Amino acid sequence: MKRIAIVTGASRGIGREIAKMLAKEDIQVIANYNNSEKKAIELQEELKKENINIDIFKADISKREDARKLVEYTLEKYKKIDILVNNAGISEYKMFTEETDSDWNRVINNNLYSAFVMCQEVIPNMIHNKKGCIINMSSIWGQIGASCESHYSVSKAGIDAMTKSLAKELGPSNIRVNSIAPGIIDTEMNKHLSLEELEYIKEEIPLQRIGKVNDIEKCVEWLIEDDYITGQIISINGGWSI
Repeated sequence: MKRIAIVTGASRGIGREIAKMLAKEDIQVIANYNNSEKKAIELQEELKKENINIDIFKADISKREDARKLVEYTLEKYKKIDILVNNAGISEYKMFTEETDSDWNRVINNNLYSAFVMCQEVIPNMIHNKKGCIINMSSIWGQIGASCESHYSVSKAGIDAMTKSLAKELGPSNIRVNSIAPGIIDTEMNKHLSLEELEYIKEEIPLQRIGKVNDIEKCVEWLIEDDYITGQIISINGGWSI
């Protein structure tokens, strides 16, 4: 029987490529999106041309009710969940003294709370089946902090702490939980950076290049196939955090 994977924030960027990679590995993917319906449909149609079928599901997973509907849909249709990739998230560049309560809550809810509720909703099925793999998408800023992105940094640091806690709690049920902490990756999230800014960042990175989505994909594939890695925060940043 096929393995079943939910990928949140799967219509764009890293999430989109992870969903494609998993689907091509003969894993049944439920690709979650919220605002980018057109891109989600395009992803589904692109894979159909290769005779690969994925489900797309609209849900604002920063809301418990929507997260629950996503999980219920998956269980009703496929009866199990083997893999959860918590990729959905947003970023915002703002000085700490200018952050509003609304800014803080929006980023924390979209990045940290969404991962919390998705884990809570899928874990009972994984415990029942005595197996599971959860991959949380963190960030270099969760480890070393980013100027003018305190709320984003806090949300990612929270994901890393939750990852370690859940790995200890769920290990006896054969459920592995890990985080991937990318540095700067060539996606839409970083399109606001100028060529000059990108060159400056490259100079700070020992490998002298911006990361590619494929660098993340390979790690996701490894974490899914491995059966003894858990509780790890895996940095993929070209040595930027050294």
